[in-house]
Amino acid sequence: MSLKNIEQGNFENARVLMRVDFNVEFKNISEVQEHFRFDIVKKTVDFILGSPGTKLALLTHFGRPEGKDANFSVKQIVSTIETALGRKVVFIDDCIGDTVKTALENLARGEVLLLENVRFYEGEEKNDPQFAEKLAEHFTVFVNEAFSVCHREHASIVGVPKLLPSYAGFHLLEEIEKLDDATSAPKHPAVAIIGGAKIETKLPLIRMFEEKYDCILVGGKVANEAIDQNIVFSEKVLLPQDFDSSLRLDIGPKTISYFIQIIKVAKTIVWNGPMGKFEDKPYDIGTEAILQAILESNAYVIIGGGESLAVIEKAGVMNKIGFVSSGGGAMLEYLSGKKLPGLEALES
Repeated sequence: MSLKNIEQGNFENARVLMRVDFNVEFKNISEVQEHFRFDIVKKTVDFILGSPGTKLALLTHFGRPEGKDANFSVKQIVSTIETALGRKVVFIDDCIGDTVKTALENLARGEVLLLENVRFYEGEEKNDPQFAEKLAEHFTVFVNEAFSVCHREHASIVGVPKLLPSYAGFHLLEEIEKLDDATSAPKHPAVAIIGGAKIETKLPLIRMFEEKYDCILVGGKVANEAIDQNIVFSEKVLLPQDFDSSLRLDIGPKTISYFIQIIKVAKTIVWNGPMGKFEDKPYDIGTEAILQAILESNAYVIIGGGESLAVIEKAGVMNKIGFVSSGGGAMLEYLSGKKLPGLEALES
């Protein structure tokens, strides 16, 4: 797939609308999780603002509000964004209209404008062309740095690129490069580790890996559902040999040992989804053991999915992973061979 590269754009004196994904969770009102989502946009922000006269606004969704709800205002994450970007962030309480125009005019050099939650308007998820026009009207260039929502056919993802010169940000480009390599040219033995929930979303991914990888290790609720539904796999797919208990909330010690032996000899590992109900002890044992085996392996590792990100961020090992994908659903769909609307909108 050939996307319009941000380095091909002319940003001098441009007014840039940049779609990001800052849809993070809070442990409490003052403690933001998933700092990774903020850190990955810095390179693109710095590149854009390196051009003279450029004004930059960031646009994100945040939760699933019903209308304008202060509990879902992105104002709450301003200080976190400032820390990640090393810049002053100016927040405004709208994402369309004259408020945006005025804020852009008043924005000082080097500052970043943060627009209010785009999902405060129902036109976003409905992909309303008129709403897309309102999002785009005060801007001259669009940049997508939100791979994780590229599987959504929303106004800010596919509508705006129809109206403005549009480019893929640095991390989005890297996502595509790394995921393409993982499917087209993995080093063998290549091992996929699939966990989490929803067999209906993970099954296409497992089928893809059956064709291209040497082994697929399956855990979590996905494994339970596969067993309960009597889904037939090839011999490459390894389901748990035992569980923590009759509740099956984690893989058991025999399975952990078996999976670790396979991980030890892998040259490529793709991991998506935990091995059990990792957020509650003691059901994190399997996931922690798999993570430790991955860290001790000599394999090139790609990890993606919201729960997997939470595991490695909590463990403080983000910088020890070969590549961390920001996508959960987007990663699953892309690896499964589906076309993502947000990427198609950026094709050159």
